[in-house]
Amino acid sequence: MRVGSRGVRPDHWAISRMIEPGSTVLDLGCGKGDLLALLVGERQAKGQGIELKEESIYECVEKGLTVLHGDIEGGLGEFPDKAFDVVILNQSMQEVRDVEFVLKEALRVGRAAIVGFPNMCHWRSRLDVFFRGRTPVSPALPHRWHNTPNLHYLSLKDFEEFCLEKGLDVLEFYGLTSTGRAPIFPNLLGETVVYKIKEGRDCSL
Repeated sequence: MRVGSRGVRPDHWAISRMIEPGSTVLDLGCGKGDLLALLVGERQAKGQGIELKEESIYECVEKGLTVLHGDIEGGLGEFPDKAFDVVILNQSMQEVRDVEFVLKEALRVGRAAIVGFPNMCHWRSRLDVFFRGRTPVSPALPHRWHNTPNLHYLSLKDFEEFCLEKGLDVLEFYGLTSTGRAPIFPNLLGETVVYKIKEGRDCSL
């Protein structure tokens, strides 16, 4: 699997490495289904998605994927507890209003959750704020302030502090550049980050 601008997206590559072959997977906010198709093809996952945009659902169906039309902010009441091995929130967690509720639902229906998001503290974003005095625009954060779908801007450290506060166990982690894994200083060099988490003994979500 080739990673980078001409191959598989780095976050998709990282997530595929976190999925055990044959796992049951629910992809929340699955978009056009590229990640879900990769997991079905490369990891033989038994995958299902939820997506709000109808045009994206049509593209998923063309790929042979099972996708439900729904808004993840309304909860996952149609699924029983621990129905999936993994629930994925990739590039969608930062777009929901109530992050705690969506994560609680993800960890209710999944034995583990995978969360991926743009890293606000990537060095390019830091320079934009420090030298240019403006909200960062980068490959990982391509939208300007007035048309961005992101409601929350967070960093690697922000999410790790959140996990510690809420009693969530981090199982795996990747800090990613445009071509693969950040070799050092992931909160500085990582454009995007991906975490695999589960409920800890003292989870307070």
